[in-house]
Amino acid sequence: MMLFDDTEIFSSGKGGKRTFDVPDADLMLIDNFFSKEESDYYYNFLYHNSQWREYEMPMYDKVVTAPRMIAWYGATSRVERKSNPDWPHQLLEIRARVQQHTNIKFNAVLLNLYRDGSDGVGWHSDKTTSSNKNMNIASVTFGETRLFRLRHKTLKHIPQIEIPLHHGTFLLMAGHTNTYWEHQVPKTARDVLPRINLTFRQVR
Repeated sequence: MMLFDDTEIFSSGKGGKRTFDVPDADLMLIDNFFSKEESDYYYNFLYHNSQWREYEMPMYDKVVTAPRMIAWYGATSRVERKSNPDWPHQLLEIRARVQQHTNIKFNAVLLNLYRDGSDGVGWHSDKTTSSNKNMNIASVTFGETRLFRLRHKTLKHIPQIEIPLHHGTFLLMAGHTNTYWEHQVPKTARDVLPRINLTFRQVR
């Protein structure tokens, strides 16, 4: 895996706080949720110290290696049934900030490492079993800015939402969002640097 330390070129957003007024969703975005200095620190720590691994996923009639790497901390789920390492204090700090702002408790986190533009994730809704009727997912991004898209599952007349997720950005998908909307991080032909995304979850 490529080692990369120069975080100076990572771009922090300037959009402030935004709530999206769309049907069947509780969607909130905060740029600069973590400062540039905090984001640089967490990016470097997570990049070099997380237990990254590849994993296989079903696609149509075959099994393929997912185009990204993952690490899992917290309650056991379908995503991770093997090792379950202790949370490093840096992850606990990030979770504490998220929980303080949202007043929502999270007991697990999935880390995704997008190594370059050939890594991405296709259209999907998260399937992790929630301890609540509606799944709340708190997403934090460190590293390269990547485009995050959402589309309504049934109301096809609603335009897709496109959100650039910057270094230190926080996105909350709460309430019915994951039930009625799908999301993706598309691949890109641009020459992009690694991105780390944390999705905090509520798992039984």
